[in-house]
Amino acid sequence: MLTDTHCHLDYKKFDSDREAVIQRALDAGLVRMLVPGLHHRSSREAVNLAEANPNIYAAVGFHPTDLDEFSEENFGIIKKLAMHPKVAAIGEIGIDYYWIKEPEKRRFQHDVLKRHLALAEEVDKPVVIHMREEMDAWFGQASIDLLEILTEWYEHLKSTNHLLAEKPGVLHSFNGNLETAQKALALNFYLGVTGPVTYKKAEEKRKIIAQLPLDRLLIETDSPFLTPEPVREKRNEPSLILHIADRMAEIHSKSPAEIAAITTANAERLFSWGG
Repeated sequence: MLTDTHCHLDYKKFDSDREAVIQRALDAGLVRMLVPGLHHRSSREAVNLAEANPNIYAAVGFHPTDLDEFSEENFGIIKKLAMHPKVAAIGEIGIDYYWIKEPEKRRFQHDVLKRHLALAEEVDKPVVIHMREEMDAWFGQASIDLLEILTEWYEHLKSTNHLLAEKPGVLHSFNGNLETAQKALALNFYLGVTGPVTYKKAEEKRKIIAQLPLDRLLIETDSPFLTPEPVREKRNEPSLILHIADRMAEIHSKSPAEIAAITTANAERLFSWGG
């Protein structure tokens, strides 16, 4: 009873064997998979996958490094897709200072993120947040700017008694420090755990995750990226989430079955899966 809350099954790397990848995921015990969009085209592809597969749901939006084609017309496509019953979230959206250096482009990321947050509020669906610091630091200006934007949105949700205040979204593939995690948890966000938690040199990351409450954690593959140990040389895919669940079980002194049940329940609570 596993759930992969972030896998890019629409990527070309899956074109030759996508159906086999999905079947391997089902054989491994996955009951739900969330495919996030990166722009208007991949969001449409994510919805197509969700329509064709009962165990797959989609998220729609513009990734912060894919804003070259952001326009009113293309955002209109996202807004229309957001109403689809198989769309469970708005995303992958957020802030990226690793690839984006120019101040004006960073400010544009902020503006686009806020528009997506307003859309999430309008359609009553949580958000899938991407955040990456310059030089992949654990803390920096991206964390500061993101928390400021999310805090303002969360306070607005609370003031209007919006249901999303209880479950606004997830910080995907969380790579921040403990303080950032605690601040996100205080805003009722969930945190996504991906393959790097299994890496041999990731002891500090495991120490942070050990201090986070299990009822706010999700497990994600981010396929085809971030392949976990012991198969890092391979293309990542949802069935490999078993390795992440196993390491999570070690960190929190639970059985893999318990981790699967807890994180699947967390995902159900956050995304509602069409309900």
